[in-house]
Amino acid sequence: MKDFFRKSISITASLLLMLFLCSCSLFTEKETRLSSQNAETTALMHSEEVNTSSDNKASTEITDTAVTEETVESTIKENEEKPIGSLDAGYETAEFVVGAAPKEVRVLKSSMAPEAQIPIPTALTKEVVAEDGSVSLAVEEPEKPYENIVWNSCKIEGSEVVLRASLNGSITPSNTEMGKDTNIYILELQPYEDDIAGHRYVSMLPKNSEDLTFRLPLYINDEETRLYNKFVACIWDGTKYIQVSSPAYITNPEYIAKNKDPYMEPITKKGLLIERSQIADAMELGVHSVIVNIPYNALFGEGIDYTYEGETYHFNKEIVEDFDRTISTFSNKQINVNAILLNGWMDSTPDYYYPGTRKSGAAFYHFNSKTEEGYKAIKAIASFLAERYSGQNPNYGKVQNWIIGNEINNQHWNYIGPMSLDEYVKEFERSFRVFYTAIKSTCANDRVYFSVDHHWMNEANGYTRYNAKEIIEKFANNVNQNGNIDWGLAYHPYSVPLVEPEFWDDTQTGLVNYTENSPIVNFANLSVLTDFMQKPNMLDRQGEVRHIILSEQGFTSQSLSRGKVEELQAAAFAYAYYIVDSNPYIDTFILSRQIDAPSEVKNSCAFGLWTTESTDDGNIYPAMRKYIWPVFRDIDKKHFTLEATEFAKEIIGIEKWSDVIPDFKWKDLED
Repeated sequence: MKDFFRKSISITASLLLMLFLCSCSLFTEKETRLSSQNAETTALMHSEEVNTSSDNKASTEITDTAVTEETVESTIKENEEKPIGSLDAGYETAEFVVGAAPKEVRVLKSSMAPEAQIPIPTALTKEVVAEDGSVSLAVEEPEKPYENIVWNSCKIEGSEVVLRASLNGSITPSNTEMGKDTNIYILELQPYEDDIAGHRYVSMLPKNSEDLTFRLPLYINDEETRLYNKFVACIWDGTKYIQVSSPAYITNPEYIAKNKDPYMEPITKKGLLIERSQIADAMELGVHSVIVNIPYNALFGEGIDYTYEGETYHFNKEIVEDFDRTISTFSNKQINVNAILLNGWMDSTPDYYYPGTRKSGAAFYHFNSKTEEGYKAIKAIASFLAERYSGQNPNYGKVQNWIIGNEINNQHWNYIGPMSLDEYVKEFERSFRVFYTAIKSTCANDRVYFSVDHHWMNEANGYTRYNAKEIIEKFANNVNQNGNIDWGLAYHPYSVPLVEPEFWDDTQTGLVNYTENSPIVNFANLSVLTDFMQKPNMLDRQGEVRHIILSEQGFTSQSLSRGKVEELQAAAFAYAYYIVDSNPYIDTFILSRQIDAPSEVKNSCAFGLWTTESTDDGNIYPAMRKYIWPVFRDIDKKHFTLEATEFAKEIIGIEKWSDVIPDFKWKDLED
């Protein structure tokens, strides 16, 4: 028994010795890790007291010595300049600020890095001979940082915003003034902000971290939500932040949407711009998609109060209820509604227009998100519309497709003032993202588009008119760089000229060819558009071709040179529809329009399926059906389509549709 106790005591002593040694080792390892993370230039600031508030912002006092296990040891000298920002433990607030008065910022403690694993270089020294002949060693200072941070993703995950990045390039040598601070800092900007001056960091990691993953709380139910914000990576050169990345926006706002109803694909691609009063005619025609124009300036008034992020907006009850009736009339009959959001001029709301914009002869204006007031307004209105037309209330209806602006390559439809292509697209992307985020965070599977006309590489002046191709390409490049989102394209492939219905002879104009730089892209060479959209830099987040709809096109029945040409109009429609129906990359064909518009008829653009009666009340009423009417009705019906379009082959000069349309949908039904 005594031997047993002696052995037990011996074993216990050994175990205690082992635990003690392990504890010392862990303590030493932790000390080394904490010190190495920021030994020379830490982001910890001098002590700062933070007040307690109701949203779990903890009251604490931080000193410039060892703070928590998640923070790093401070070696700040009393008057040394350091980055302005904050770190925290959990979701509590801890401020570290030198100089300017701090603004409370909340971050995740997990933003503090795992151990750095990539060596930080040092610059070579060289001998410098002074005037007195003395020799010293010096390091050449770089003109700009070596760091280039590339965003791999910026997504919502759970209740966090998670930014994953890579270091593309090298690290500024740590023995230079610019490279002395060895951290990457994340700064957060509002969508309307571009200048990083005065901003504080919200997260940080050592530059040489093998895993550059930054995590921030999203605050989705908070007025300070990060949902719309953008983030930039910076280094600290000892006096200021220097940006070393493009902005990163959240790319999956649909993650938080309460409405995740699936997108309801239309039965066929056939659509029409129709009058609500003529819904019975539309149903007889078999319309599956429609256009509804929603000018923002018409929405404001009294009767509906909408509170969003602490502010109340007032909408015209009568106007909104009229849109309710229109949209619900269509969507309750399973017709896909495409809403075009337009910004008409209103003297009482100058904040809704880009700074400095004055009323001009333009039809519509660019949505302003360059100022805080403009950004808040368009965000609130977009959220109001997305919520109201989410399909949850059958009396309001459902919008599935949202088109932001109209033919944005021509400022007559989206006026902002003379700008270079780069500036213009930057501002449009800024506003488009606000709409996209508001809509997708409400209804996850809605689709958001912008539109351009058929002037592919034609009639651009570089400051108020731009080539459609260059707008699309520049927008895609910007979005890819700043966070790829699933935008779609609404294209308008009109004939050239508009006053003649034929497009199959448009090559004779010299404006239509089959190259990527064709001046015009319309139905004659529509494959140029869909081939272009299949290029790698044009694809969506899943690597698929983006959704493309043809949201506006028409064929006149009143030729400027020949007068009435109803059969030509019908033949042009039949040919164009078959081209679209046989192209797998185009979702929808929306013809303009059900009834001739008197103002367009005056200009030989009689696009309707019906002629119109002259009226004084501002409404459009049908008079007589045109030759195109039954062709439109039967074009997408398997057992009637070829019979309905037989007349057109002689007009066009073909024997079979499959001779001129690749992969013709109804080829098996041809004789």
